[in-house]
Amino acid sequence: MKQKTKWLGYLLFGVTGLCTLLIVAALIYMLAEITVRGGHFFTWEFLTANPEQGMTAGGIFPAIVGTVLLVLLMSIVGVPIGTITAIYMVEYAKNDFIFMKLVRFAVNTLAGVPSIVFGLFGLGFFIQFIGSGIDKVVSTDGHLVWGQPNILWASLTMALLTVPVVIVTVEETLRAIPNEYRAASLALGATKWQTIRKIILPNAVPGILTGTILAIGRGAGEVAPILFTGVAYFLPHLPSKLSDQFMNLGYHVYILSTQSTDVEATKGLQYATVLVLLMVTFSLNFIAVIVRYFMRKKAIQ
Repeated sequence: MKQKTKWLGYLLFGVTGLCTLLIVAALIYMLAEITVRGGHFFTWEFLTANPEQGMTAGGIFPAIVGTVLLVLLMSIVGVPIGTITAIYMVEYAKNDFIFMKLVRFAVNTLAGVPSIVFGLFGLGFFIQFIGSGIDKVVSTDGHLVWGQPNILWASLTMALLTVPVVIVTVEETLRAIPNEYRAASLALGATKWQTIRKIILPNAVPGILTGTILAIGRGAGEVAPILFTGVAYFLPHLPSKLSDQFMNLGYHVYILSTQSTDVEATKGLQYATVLVLLMVTFSLNFIAVIVRYFMRKKAIQ
């Protein structure tokens, strides 16, 4: 029996190790393939120049800036909403409370909704309802300003898409904080809000940043939610205000691979754009990881 258990342990070790190796190998192959095929087009001009009409030449600088702005606006809106919701679910609501069950159902449902549905929702709610309503109130000449796709509505749509990720991550972090911390703070005379602000949130910062990292990874490469809410096919200038449309790296790749007059001629540009998208995503994630590391280190000290 002991020998059988030992061999089962070896088998489990081998299977798990093989699965891990396959994942790492797939990642390395993907990165190598993208780098080899797109590296030749990866130049300083490609990164800093504007695209040319026809999308077969020029650079992708507006797409880089548009992607970064989209992710930043999405995070500014989505992370606080997700964090506040998680605080309510852990610190205030009771698990058997009917409203808590509705919130839980809503979070789980949002997490499973296809991304294209978020895009259609953003078109109907943010653009046709809120945006058009604002234009009817403030516009005197009938010119559309907010009742059309722009970077603000696209960012809010993406924030809705990533909120469930933030909620789940922050909720698990809050539940991992020992209840003794809360009891000690309340025993010393602190209020519920003071306990959350002074004790709970400082210990939850690493988890909040983890949720931010996951949200960035989810939102940076999504294309479907922004198809109807703000992204542009060809826009050789940067968005200067929230009511402007923008270019996006993911959508740029989609256009090059499906709408170009000569797809074969743009393959190198496609791979180079994907490489830049990965670099932008990794850079934003890396910044969040560094901040999380120092916050963790400060909390330990």
